Amino acid sequence: MPELRSMWVASADMGYGHQRAAYAFREQARGGILNAGDTPHTTDAERAQWKRYLKAYEGFSRAKSLPVIGKPVFNLLDRLLHIPSLYPIRNLSDSTFQVDMLYRQIQKGLGKGLVQTITQDRAPLLTSFYVPAIAADLAGHEKIFTIICDADLNRVWVAKEPWESNINYFAPCGKAAMRLKSYGVPEERIFLTGFPLDDALLGGRELATLKHDLAVRLKMLDPLGRFHTSFGTSVDALLGSAAHTQPPADRVLTITYAVGGAGAQTELGLRVMRSFADPLRQGTMQLNLVAGTRPDVRDVFHEGIAASGLQGARVSVLYRDHLDDYFRDFNTVIRSTDILWTKPSELSFYAGLGLPIIMSPTIGSQEKFNRKWLQEVGAGMRQEKPDHANEWLVELLKNGRFADMAWLGFLRARKLGYHHIMDVLKTGSFERSDHPLLR
Repeated sequence: MPELRSMWVASADMGYGHQRAAYAFREQARGGILNAGDTPHTTDAERAQWKRYLKAYEGFSRAKSLPVIGKPVFNLLDRLLHIPSLYPIRNLSDSTFQVDMLYRQIQKGLGKGLVQTITQDRAPLLTSFYVPAIAADLAGHEKIFTIICDADLNRVWVAKEPWESNINYFAPCGKAAMRLKSYGVPEERIFLTGFPLDDALLGGRELATLKHDLAVRLKMLDPLGRFHTSFGTSVDALLGSAAHTQPPADRVLTITYAVGGAGAQTELGLRVMRSFADPLRQGTMQLNLVAGTRPDVRDVFHEGIAASGLQGARVSVLYRDHLDDYFRDFNTVIRSTDILWTKPSELSFYAGLGLPIIMSPTIGSQEKFNRKWLQEVGAGMRQEKPDHANEWLVELLKNGRFADMAWLGFLRARKLGYHHIMDVLKTGSFERSDHPLLR
């Protein structure tokens, strides 16, 4: 492995997805993980540019919830970020309006502060957002690696003339790799590694932590033993001795509802909570409401708990002031989560941990592709009516459907993205495998 603090790691305050991907490499980040819009060299003018970007992102994410004008505004913004169908497979390398607009913004100073920071030396740059990568590439930085955080991506992630660019890409799934190739990125600079799940959730290349947690989860998701009747032998073969791990005596079915970085779909979490009010009061179910680093979402959740008379019930709110603290504690929550309920963001790739995912409505073109990927893998389902989740979720649980989704996600989704990316950074390549424990 590369030595500690051996590379620049950069992200951007554009939702948790990009920051969560970078967080996995915090131990290797020279000077800590850089926020592209807030470096020591960032000017006030550039900060203003980044704030406009963030405001547009959050406005887009929350536009659907606006009365009357919400849907038209959302549709307009969505067209700007639209990702065309991959099929028929064709050359999509021509520049687009979004690419040209980005280049103009870079010429006006977007990304300049980060570029000045990393030119202190020529260590590799690993980034989970396109602006730092393209700005560094235009400045002549040679070792640039970009993590793709969705199952598909807009043309803006790729340089105007990708065949002359120094940017390498880490793709989370095969469709993203195919898309990069259609945009003109040379095949030798595309690495199908998988999304970098934090190693605290894996337990090293041997996946010791993941196996332990999945063994417990499968038992919680299979109350009538229907899944284990059909697939118990396969579970034993792949999880080894960990397959016999028993849930703690106080463990109950645990659902985690996660709100995205823009705070969209907060009210949906309260509807889910109210649907499960009885088992939450009785202590036979645990619900984790994830507010991230947004105090406004935290307050809405706490007010909703009080209004529903669920103080003292098994409902918790995860909120932290600082991003690193949130990601650390989210890892802890996820380890004891049985079902993840969220929009299909970068958390879609947590299916690789053996987490069945209930998908709330998508926000943006890339999430539609994440949803499609989750359904193709078999690890996720669209939510039914949230006000009646106490009925349909329990029925699917008894049938072993959630255990099926957990197992399919574990088998089919890539888990070792963090380790594969580290291998590429060290040696220039990684060992490809189709075995579920090695991919």
